[in-house]
Amino acid sequence: MLQSTEYQVRPYLAWFWRTNNFSRVMHRRTLVRTRAAVALLLVLRAGLFVSYITGAWLVIWGLQNSEVTLASLGVTAMVVTPLVLAHLVTLPLLVGRWFIVAPREYAKIRRSARLFASSNATKIAIAGSYGKTSMKEILLTVLAEGKNVAATPANKNVAISHAQFVEKLSGDEEVIIIEFGEGAPGDVVKFTRTTKPDIGVITGLAPAHLDRYKTLQRAGRDIFSLAEALKPSNVYVNHESEDLKKFVRHGYFLYGQDGVAGYRVSNVKNSIQGISFHLKKGTSVYRLHSSLLGEHHIGPLSVAVIIAEKLGLTKNQIEKGISLTKPFEHRMQPFLLNGAWIIDDTYNGNIDGIKAGLSLLKTLAAKRKIYVTPGLVDQARETKRIHHEMGQYIAAADPNQVVLIRNSVTNYILDGLKTANYQGKVTVEHDPLTYYQNLKHFVAAGDIVLLQNDWTDNYN
Repeated sequence: MLQSTEYQVRPYLAWFWRTNNFSRVMHRRTLVRTRAAVALLLVLRAGLFVSYITGAWLVIWGLQNSEVTLASLGVTAMVVTPLVLAHLVTLPLLVGRWFIVAPREYAKIRRSARLFASSNATKIAIAGSYGKTSMKEILLTVLAEGKNVAATPANKNVAISHAQFVEKLSGDEEVIIIEFGEGAPGDVVKFTRTTKPDIGVITGLAPAHLDRYKTLQRAGRDIFSLAEALKPSNVYVNHESEDLKKFVRHGYFLYGQDGVAGYRVSNVKNSIQGISFHLKKGTSVYRLHSSLLGEHHIGPLSVAVIIAEKLGLTKNQIEKGISLTKPFEHRMQPFLLNGAWIIDDTYNGNIDGIKAGLSLLKTLAAKRKIYVTPGLVDQARETKRIHHEMGQYIAAADPNQVVLIRNSVTNYILDGLKTANYQGKVTVEHDPLTYYQNLKHFVAAGDIVLLQNDWTDNYN
């Protein structure tokens, strides 16, 4: 579990104290025997060995010499050793982070601030509770048609990742795209000071990381610290995210499925092969097609058009760039399985993304529609409400079958389905790994299966 939580002490201990079944720790994945993992295993086994030998000696010596107290102490030591070691194993991680990792990272991050400041590239920062990586990849694909562009890789979106990224740049980049991954209060402020962006895109606000932010308001303030560091005319905000609206100021460009910056959307066509639409302002018309799935991508694609236009790309370059955009791994990514379309949206982790996926599922034609989800993590005090609403959204999409992966939020989703009077088939799966591995046996040609979100082992 330490490895599963990337050796982070807080989530590891949170898992330890809420779990009630230690026999299923390696349920979704197994231990990868890295050097760190092997070293920790050796330490733990040595600790167990010493404790049990000592405890056994105390028991034997105590019984032989009628020292009941010593014998009891020996038994107690052997019984509590696993509990003690489960906590002591975090000490080398804390010491290593405080005295080795943290100083090194601090030095790298300070150096990265100088490197970002010395770059002549236009720097675009992307922040939000969801949609950041998709927005980044769209911008990277489109702007690369006319500019030398670099972007932070995958979902590497924290300060040390930014530092490692900028160190590898050649220095001749014209555009740098940086994803900001808020995880705790103050993160976005720090990222902004270090990377010094010129343009900001804020993709949305939804309950996420509320175990650290506590309230959605705090998360919103942190995300919008990016906008506060920029000229309003260089800020683009997704106005379809209801929770963002209270933070919007005069001068920001608002984007959504209706368009952006005076450009209006029309002629929308949506299918499993992608989305097509026109973006028009006066006599200027962009005829766009993307392999991305779902109308919720119209807003981000439109922003990419406007930013590309602002940076000097031609109409042909922009239209070609949009045509090259395609689904990203585990984000509304379709593939065929025995004649059925599987839409992998397992990286989705927020209610707005859930709604977008369900909206797409509702519009697509299929012989049978199957919706699969475990629910959402890190919803804190919003957990019950969010999952009850989620059940209602699922019912509104009206899939033929709903498959819920059993965990602590399943009953809330079931209550939402019941409230909305869902009439389809509901199945609760207790072994998600087996279900996913045998998915080919459950589908037939003409089916569409939407898989939304994942539920890692460190959550109940």
